[in-house]
Amino acid sequence: MCGICGEIFFNRQPIYEDSVIRMNQAMAARGPDNEDIYHGIWTLMGHRRLKIIDLSDDSNQPMIDPKLGLIIVYNGAIYNYKILKDELIEKGYTFHTSGDTEVILKAYHAWGEDCVTRFNGMFAFAIYNQAKDKVFMARDRLGIKPLYFHKTGNSLLFASSLPALLATGKIKPQISAQALHYYLTFHSVVPAPHTMVSGIEKLPPATWAVISQDGTMTRNTYWHPVYQRDQEEENYTFDDWKERVSQTLMASVKRRLVADVPVGVLLSGGLDSSLVVGLLAEAGQKDLKTFSIGFDSVGDEKGDEFLYSDIIARHFATDHHKIQVSGSEVLPSMPACVKAMSEPMVSHDCIGFYLLSQKVAEHVRVVQSGQGADEIFGGYHWYPPMMESTDPVTDYRSVFGDRSHDEFLEMVTQAYHGDDVSTRFIRDHFDMPGADTPIDKTLRLDTLVMLTEDPVKRVDNMTMAAGLEARVPFLDHELVELVAKIPAEHKVGHGGKHILKEAARAVIPNEVIDRPKGYFPVPALKYLQGEYLDFVKGILNTDTARDRNLFNRDYIDRLLADPESHITPLKGSKLWQAALLEYWCQQHDI
Repeated sequence: MCGICGEIFFNRQPIYEDSVIRMNQAMAARGPDNEDIYHGIWTLMGHRRLKIIDLSDDSNQPMIDPKLGLIIVYNGAIYNYKILKDELIEKGYTFHTSGDTEVILKAYHAWGEDCVTRFNGMFAFAIYNQAKDKVFMARDRLGIKPLYFHKTGNSLLFASSLPALLATGKIKPQISAQALHYYLTFHSVVPAPHTMVSGIEKLPPATWAVISQDGTMTRNTYWHPVYQRDQEEENYTFDDWKERVSQTLMASVKRRLVADVPVGVLLSGGLDSSLVVGLLAEAGQKDLKTFSIGFDSVGDEKGDEFLYSDIIARHFATDHHKIQVSGSEVLPSMPACVKAMSEPMVSHDCIGFYLLSQKVAEHVRVVQSGQGADEIFGGYHWYPPMMESTDPVTDYRSVFGDRSHDEFLEMVTQAYHGDDVSTRFIRDHFDMPGADTPIDKTLRLDTLVMLTEDPVKRVDNMTMAAGLEARVPFLDHELVELVAKIPAEHKVGHGGKHILKEAARAVIPNEVIDRPKGYFPVPALKYLQGEYLDFVKGILNTDTARDRNLFNRDYIDRLLADPESHITPLKGSKLWQAALLEYWCQQHDI
């Protein structure tokens, strides 16, 4: 796990290291163990390293293979790298390191752009091909690892984080009206290639790109799960599917043990992370470190789920760490948390993951996490209504969206008015082939877009702010492909994640499986009171906020007057959503 960056200069422009130096400095937390820069004829590449696989300096980057004429910067983990290495050795390649970076380099030489289809893991990388005078970039199938870029008049900048690009000083940041619409109406989800900053894009998941010396870029999507079954699969019983889920999930959890350092687990106390712990125990993992976090309660809303995480920790005799965070710790940590966000993320989970990661990094460098299970196995409350929907676009928009297009127009100033791009995006995605029913269209959209742009991004940003690598076994692409084919009623039925719950009964206690669904609670950010409300008022009432003129003042004043009456359909605070965006802009000098 690392941070990568670079600048590709077009048409033999003179090259300067300043921007890459600044980007490397901005990503210090992502890779505290080593930094370096490659200086080529028209390409500069920088790298910050967090040592996880091959702890020696041999796997430092940028990695240069002079014989093949290839240079790589890479962020992520390829879990099947040893298998691929054996294949490449049989083809005649020799290796000088024991890590996965060199495997990617030689796999690209052996198989070209198709190398990405052979990787099982999370990755974002750039390879400078000296012989072909091109740069090849790629991102993993589920977008677990980020890759942002910006095209200037003379070059293309790329980096693992959006703030790193801003640090170059080459971008005059302005809020994108289209991204603002997504953020405020599509539950803060801004789908690739868009970002909140005009002119900065993110390479979409499951996409590779080739950049030529004249500045042209070609892109290709190399993977897409299919929510349809073949003739044999149509005859599978519930138990057939359940057995395949159990086998594939166990394989996924085992793959994510590939490391030269210990691997822990972020244990929320919910089904998903509890199952990861149970599977690791079944796989023979000893002295497993687990970590849970809790916050102060507000009214009747409890701020921790220690009751359930304790059950799992005792059952599997883990080395368990409970981290209790008082209300007095949350606000002082908010500036650093928001500074770590590549894009504004309104979820209360962000501060939780940020504080948890800071503590966990004192014990381990790698953790497995339960993100993704709700999206691929149908665990959210908006899925049952989609089972029988006759107007899926409208129905999905009403249960998932934070506000209507009309309310958006009422909220933002005239400069940001435009079309209802969020509804159009949903409709276009639902119209894509490969999913026939409203519920399958919904599950596909949430898996391929919402998941990447909310929980996955959140976990990457917050863990990497502490130099901690997070691995997500529910997002193994082989598991995602399998679960996509399972009939929706086996997933969404019986309160959601039915087939996963039944598979889990052979592994973890029923009291954790049958508990009420919980979330990562930070009640103080949902029910804005006292110092939290003062904090939000301080953000939105600054001269900076008024001069930015994003929001109509009368709308903000209504939210400030009675914040608890303005809650989104997904139980989020509309006031916090506005304040978080403004605060993110302030923290990143936008």
